[in-house]
Amino acid sequence: MRLKDKVIIVTGGTSGIGQAIAERCVAEGARVLVHGIERADGKAVVKKLGAKRAALCLADLADPASPGKIVAATLKAFGRIDGLVNNAAIVARTNLETTTVAFFERMMAVNLRAPVFLIQAALPHLKKSEGSVLNIGSINAHSGQANLLDYSLSKGALQTLSRNLANAHCNDRVRFNHLNVGWVLTDREYHHQIEHGMAADWHKTLPQQFAPSGRLIMPEEIASAAVYWLGDESRPISGSVVELEQYSIIGRNPNKGNGK
Repeated sequence: MRLKDKVIIVTGGTSGIGQAIAERCVAEGARVLVHGIERADGKAVVKKLGAKRAALCLADLADPASPGKIVAATLKAFGRIDGLVNNAAIVARTNLETTTVAFFERMMAVNLRAPVFLIQAALPHLKKSEGSVLNIGSINAHSGQANLLDYSLSKGALQTLSRNLANAHCNDRVRFNHLNVGWVLTDREYHHQIEHGMAADWHKTLPQQFAPSGRLIMPEEIASAAVYWLGDESRPISGSVVELEQYSIIGRNPNKGNGK
């Protein structure tokens, strides 16, 4: 039980990576506040995890009041906060020609502003527990794809947030770490690619440069890594940005040295 008796908030915990993290946290002995926006999905996840181990909070992260609501729901359900996983994010295709002020502002509100103020709201309780914050980022933080302009900008800022807070709050004994994940095969990603014209078996026929191992990363594999950073095993490490990808991000040349 690597997270025994810890209370963890997981935003975007009703599907994909967030759900996998919530499930793994409970399996490791934690109690989890599952955040989401879809009531049916949230109820299903909490039922699966068990009412004694999980509670649900529905909140639109674009609403400035949502951080306080999520923290209050956690304290009401479990009385303390030991960890916070900022996982929820809008992922949508935009570029310099197609983005709009309204879309940009909503993307930043959900992907960046909400994590900032959720951390702010939770910080007094994290100080008491000497807790851990884990921000779920993306390898797009480094420069991003041309068709993911707003998303890439938001993840770049989230990465800076993780490092900044680790430095600013090291003496508070609250740790801030960050995972930059690569291409993960969630249900949402699977259907998203089909909506954009890919075949039903697209995830099985990817070029090797995108999946050197022969497959994409699974949500459960991200969850396994998350447990380490949320638990006491990683203490006192803070400010780490870890790339969870199938290849080196820096200096990568996918065609070099593979004989093709």
